[in-house]
Amino acid sequence: PHSKTDTKSPLLTLTTAALILPGLFHPAIHAAEEDSVDFQYSHYQEGKRDIYSLEDNNAAISLGNIEKQPNQVNPIEVDSIRGNGRFTLTDRIKFAFNYTQDTWSGATPLGTAPAVQGGNGSVIAGASPFAKNGRSFFLDNKGNTYTAIKTGNREPFLLGTKANQLTHVLSYASPETRKQGDFKLSYDWDVAAVDVGGGISVENDYESRFVNLGGRMDFNQKQTSVNLGLSYTNSDTSATIDPDGLPYIDTQGYEEQFVSQTTGLVSYKPTDGAPAQIESTLDSEGNRTGAMLRANRQDWGAQLGLTQVLNKDAVLELDMGYTRSTGYMANPYKLVYFIENKEQPGLDPNTPLLSISLPGRLEKRPEERNQFNWNLGYNQYIEPFDAALHFDYRFGHDDWGINAHTFEADWVQPLGAGWTATPRIRYYSQTSADFYTPYVRSITTGNDPVTGEKIYAKPLPKNYSSDQRLSGFGALSGGVTIAKQFAKGVSLETGFEYYTHQGNLELGGGGEQAFADYDYWVANAALKINLAALGSGGSGDDGHSGHGHHHPSNSPAGVMFDHTLAKSGDFMVGYRFMRSEQAGAMLLGSKTVSPDTVRFNGCGDQECAVVPESMAMNMHMLELMAAPTDWLTLMLMPQWMDMEMNMAALKAFDTQNQHHNGHSVGHNHQTGGIGDTGLYALFKLFDNPHHHITLSLGGTAPTGDVGIKLRKTSSITANAANIPLHYGMQLGSGTWDFKPSLTYIGELDKFNWGAQATGMVRLESTNESGFAFGDIFQSSVWGGYQWTNWLATTVRGVYATQGAIHGAYPASTEINAVTQLPVVLTHVGPFDSPANYGGQFVDLGLGVNVTIPNGAFAGNSLKFEWMQPVHTDYNGYQLDRDYALNFTWSYGF
Repeated sequence: PHSKTDTKSPLLTLTTAALILPGLFHPAIHAAEEDSVDFQYSHYQEGKRDIYSLEDNNAAISLGNIEKQPNQVNPIEVDSIRGNGRFTLTDRIKFAFNYTQDTWSGATPLGTAPAVQGGNGSVIAGASPFAKNGRSFFLDNKGNTYTAIKTGNREPFLLGTKANQLTHVLSYASPETRKQGDFKLSYDWDVAAVDVGGGISVENDYESRFVNLGGRMDFNQKQTSVNLGLSYTNSDTSATIDPDGLPYIDTQGYEEQFVSQTTGLVSYKPTDGAPAQIESTLDSEGNRTGAMLRANRQDWGAQLGLTQVLNKDAVLELDMGYTRSTGYMANPYKLVYFIENKEQPGLDPNTPLLSISLPGRLEKRPEERNQFNWNLGYNQYIEPFDAALHFDYRFGHDDWGINAHTFEADWVQPLGAGWTATPRIRYYSQTSADFYTPYVRSITTGNDPVTGEKIYAKPLPKNYSSDQRLSGFGALSGGVTIAKQFAKGVSLETGFEYYTHQGNLELGGGGEQAFADYDYWVANAALKINLAALGSGGSGDDGHSGHGHHHPSNSPAGVMFDHTLAKSGDFMVGYRFMRSEQAGAMLLGSKTVSPDTVRFNGCGDQECAVVPESMAMNMHMLELMAAPTDWLTLMLMPQWMDMEMNMAALKAFDTQNQHHNGHSVGHNHQTGGIGDTGLYALFKLFDNPHHHITLSLGGTAPTGDVGIKLRKTSSITANAANIPLHYGMQLGSGTWDFKPSLTYIGELDKFNWGAQATGMVRLESTNESGFAFGDIFQSSVWGGYQWTNWLATTVRGVYATQGAIHGAYPASTEINAVTQLPVVLTHVGPFDSPANYGGQFVDLGLGVNVTIPNGAFAGNSLKFEWMQPVHTDYNGYQLDRDYALNFTWSYGF
């Protein structure tokens, strides 16, 4: 019979090695996942894409050359965090959850067009000046493009030189955030298991809800496993089409345009049977001022898998899956440019025709997609090296015409002393979708004499997309993950991967042209805590697992730096979440002020265009504490920030020579990413059973970004540089900050009390963006009562004061594209004035503390605290405070 000793070493290597790789979906073989808590951060960074355009020499255009143009906008980058936990509720029932949040921004392809059409870098757009400023050119029936010689101020044009270069039209996006949470509840029998789960993913313009059901059956003494999974996803799109881009975007296929015979005004109505509905708004003159695309999509999926232990050193996996998708599957921010020629009877069919570029159309994809995928995985333990080799081949096919091949391999090599290195390589290739096209060419033969509509030589395609992800291409990537396993079930991992996407890497060749080539890199770091290895899953000699665990103080959740670890060698890991919201009226100092008062006085010598309606800030922090001696504890505190501000427009505001992202209506801004990193030393100044005094010395390093830009969208100032995001929504201070703290805690019977004074002193007068936040002082006093051995409550009073911002963002040197006057980057909201930051605040906090004394989760501590503002006295004009929430989880050992 199959024994544990026969397979323990190789199978343990195979299964744990698979789990080492961040984001790996399938483990090498089914293995009971132990209770754990993991945190992971990753950063994705694309390289700048090449863009091309016709050099403009203001003479005969044919003499111009197609040249690579300077790309001044930042490429796509994404910051992501992920937290997950797995917990054993009973011997057979387990619960797991995941939370993922990512924030992205930067330039991404909007569409593709011949470079002969563009003019001197105009292919970079917030809206689409490419379509606005496109030149006439020639196009033959083989797809060759030629420049056009201008013979005078008007036509005719003469045939110039051949220039077949294509180029992307780029669109820049301000930061946007996606949040996803999901869970899984499973029940295990001896030879079978079933699990059910679900989740939701939310972003500004897209919401997806999903459920799944899975099962596993073991045979052949658990050497053979069969897995079955079913899933359903329902997704809604609510995308606002860029208001500045509307004059250059054609919504045919989704929306029909009409001209009133009585008033002559334009009106729009959704197209019957379209996969998405567009709702347009018009002004009194019939000009379209806004458009919202709304659509739904549904996905049904099934996956069947077989896992077979071949011998004590090898495992084989076979999987097959099917997904059926229906509804709207296009991207509401992708365009396809239509190029129109007028047929000229009597000409040779190969003669190039003078071409005109029309506004880009929103792409259209089929409303149904059936996808099939097959996977072969082989995992081999290499005994001489005590290593594991993983190899996977995946093939995907769909009825859009895409065939995809993936080859992936990694080598998991233990290095000793808890270190593991995992190099990996991956190759991917796909054919293009049937409806992929860089652009669409149409030939007209005239106009219908009755309707006046154009008559085409052949029907226009029903579906079309220039999204390069649907083109033929290949991708090659390689990377390495380094992991360190520490004692007491804690491990750290870091990884790096480089990826290149090229049309000529497609299997068999024939992929997309080189203009679409790009590369990116991904770096990640992860902290993993095995709760079972820490002893939380077993029983001690005294009948519970809580014996020996370090118990944190009973101070409120919002109090940090309040205690040291008990003795040398102790370690504590924790997670801290803080959320604060502002909403309600605008205040000047402590008094409510009217919108008109803010409008004329809240932005210095400029008139305010918008005011904030609400603002939310979320802060996620890890607390890693270690005690090298009995009297000293060291703390490392990395943190992640995300913020969102909703704004409302004030009355008419003249933006002709001013710029704040071109907004004239309500809108919102988001941001997210790594905040400043804290490093502290906590000293045990006085310690007896009833009184404790702790001194904390340390501060924060400026790892949070203070140079985040808003996208330029106003066509009035299309040549203006991206402007800085509001001061209060940058991710850090940008300065090295000293943060001392002194804390006293008292305890007697079931009562506890304490007091703390904390400061933050900016050690630099300005940061790299030209400003510095004001210094902070905060004091707290609190009292609490221990109701049971696991439950306590607290009441806290807090006083805080913060100075105004010193310095300011540098003035812009850009020139307005229309007026040719300097662009005044005047911030037109009160949150953009350095004087409108800081103040004095009094808050009242009510808290609940839960410490689990025994059982499977013994030693875990949970704290909650609600903070209610009592008094607010702002510097300048600011939005009233609503509430704050503090939550902490910690485990000491």
